[in-house]
Amino acid sequence: MEIIDLTKILVPFALTFFIGIAITPILTHYLYKHKMWKKTVKSVGMAGGGTPIFSKLHAGKEIGTPKMGGIIIWASVFIAMLVIWIISKIAPTELTLKLDFLSRSQTWLPLFTFTIGALVGLIDDWLEISGKADYIAGGLSLKKRLAIVFVMGAIGAWWFFAKLGIASILVPFVGEIFIGIWFIPFFIAVMLAVYSSGVIDGIDGLSGGVFSLIYSAYGTIALFQNQIDLAAFSFAIAGGLLAFLWFNVPPARFYMAETGSMALTVTLAVIAFLTGHVLLLPIIAFPLFATVVSNIIQVGSKKFRNGKKVFQVAPIHHHFEAIGWPGYKVTMRYWIITAIFATMGVIIALVG
Repeated sequence: MEIIDLTKILVPFALTFFIGIAITPILTHYLYKHKMWKKTVKSVGMAGGGTPIFSKLHAGKEIGTPKMGGIIIWASVFIAMLVIWIISKIAPTELTLKLDFLSRSQTWLPLFTFTIGALVGLIDDWLEISGKADYIAGGLSLKKRLAIVFVMGAIGAWWFFAKLGIASILVPFVGEIFIGIWFIPFFIAVMLAVYSSGVIDGIDGLSGGVFSLIYSAYGTIALFQNQIDLAAFSFAIAGGLLAFLWFNVPPARFYMAETGSMALTVTLAVIAFLTGHVLLLPIIAFPLFATVVSNIIQVGSKKFRNGKKVFQVAPIHHHFEAIGWPGYKVTMRYWIITAIFATMGVIIALVG
């Protein structure tokens, strides 16, 4: 591994972090000046019932803390990519040309999903904050957001299947298994599943820390696969996440919201496929997997067990709050669990 390859990864990582830190005061001033927060506390859950426990835990934070903090993440990535690209064109040297990590084969597709996810999420947040849509629907309705993610998944699946010629999945310690045309629905299903985990953005510092570790893990895998552009892109996002996390630790200055969570989740699915280690997602992104599964278990239990719940409140991170864990303790323990599982996933990817 060349020193210049490591430089190509470290420069975007550091650049997005410092850009994120620099632009945060500007965004924060705007968000607070225009009161960009929820006007009512969430009162209806995914299963259609009330949310008295959630309301009790978060009523004081839901109103008064701005959303749209995810802008810090994607704006810092976009600015860093643009700066590096411009420098490579104005002063083309071996180093500046090497630093440019925008490439058709490795970063076009994840950049596309990152951009669309950020914009759609931004629209959803704006509708929710402005009161132009019923909060129960969450700005854009869940069906509309799922439909958009489905379309993005279909485009991504077509790109992999038709353009890249990928029709198999890599099973650790076994090898590649050909699934043919079934690769397309599998890709879409994975993207929808990962997107569903975006509800982990619910406690100060939780989502920023978890996602930064996950993206760093997949960036490390890409690095060892010599997918340097993809590794640089992954670590650039991790840098933006750490800048967001700097201001999102308790007490949070703002929340990530849909503009951040949609961009991060759909892009994570694409990066997992590009590295060939999509089956390691439940390990590397274990907290996201646990979030989705806890929701499924809770909704299924209430439907088939006459309203009985498995958890006091779902997703499961809120259950831990409900049984008495302080939010900061939930957050830090999630960071520890994520670090452990992400490390395990990277090791499996490298030796499997």
